[in-house]
Amino acid sequence: MNADPDNTSKEAACAMAHAPGSRLTSLRLGVVGALFAVVAATLSNLHPAQAQEAQQELQSAPSFVDNFSNFNQSRWFVSDGWTNGAHQNCTWSKDLVRLSDGVLSLGFEKRKLKDREFACAEIQTKQRYGYGVYEARMKTGTGSGLNAAFFSYIGPQDKQPWDEIDFEVLTKDPSKVQVNSYIQGKPKNGKLVDVEGGADKGFNDYGFVWEKDRLRWYVNGKLVHEVTNPDELPKHSQKIFFSLWGSDKLTNWMGAFTDPGSKVTMQVKRVAFTALGQPCQFPESLACSISNSN
Repeated sequence: MNADPDNTSKEAACAMAHAPGSRLTSLRLGVVGALFAVVAATLSNLHPAQAQEAQQELQSAPSFVDNFSNFNQSRWFVSDGWTNGAHQNCTWSKDLVRLSDGVLSLGFEKRKLKDREFACAEIQTKQRYGYGVYEARMKTGTGSGLNAAFFSYIGPQDKQPWDEIDFEVLTKDPSKVQVNSYIQGKPKNGKLVDVEGGADKGFNDYGFVWEKDRLRWYVNGKLVHEVTNPDELPKHSQKIFFSLWGSDKLTNWMGAFTDPGSKVTMQVKRVAFTALGQPCQFPESLACSISNSN
């Protein structure tokens, strides 16, 4: 999320916005906490230099490509039945996650669900991923006060510091996409970049390359932003998310919310993660073309 005059309230909102699956997650915290306790105990017995090195080497689930020929329930968790805070004017609904002809659709529509007047959609991976190439081919609808996002995130509900890497189309202006990251819960590196032809007019390729010493964002294969400051680089393995949601409170950032009058969708044709050093997995992949020099 980018910095604006309402940055403090926005940070608080995002802390909730990216606390996905909080109710179900709480049921698993006992097991997760025990596992982290074992890891912490192991690291505490290491020489300080060894502990630091162990912490720096991120664990990651394997590389994958998902073309959505089917919905892989072992890979994806679908948010359903809750909101992420007062800033969000919609309730997550699994009914708004649809798959048809190799396209995954996430929807936003006017439908009273629990205490909200609108329903919206989100999915997240069940596993966490580390350094590598993250990419998605997607198309968004339009509407002031909506956010269509492809991002990676980890945070307190997983007993980890809040790290995040984002592509967010604020659909009030689909000619641009916002790239940014969060480090220890603090916004970094925010920038609006052009999406040639518009995020809503056709499918576009969004990708970021996360390495230990730098982070790069690409739109349709073109480098649009790069960060090398070690204090502004994520250091914790993260889950991959897609979400479409609305707000009638974050107006400085997302614009004044307007009832779109009909269902708005975000469509995804492909998502992939390629671990660093692994072969590229499809011809159009960033992993096929990038190198340490570009």
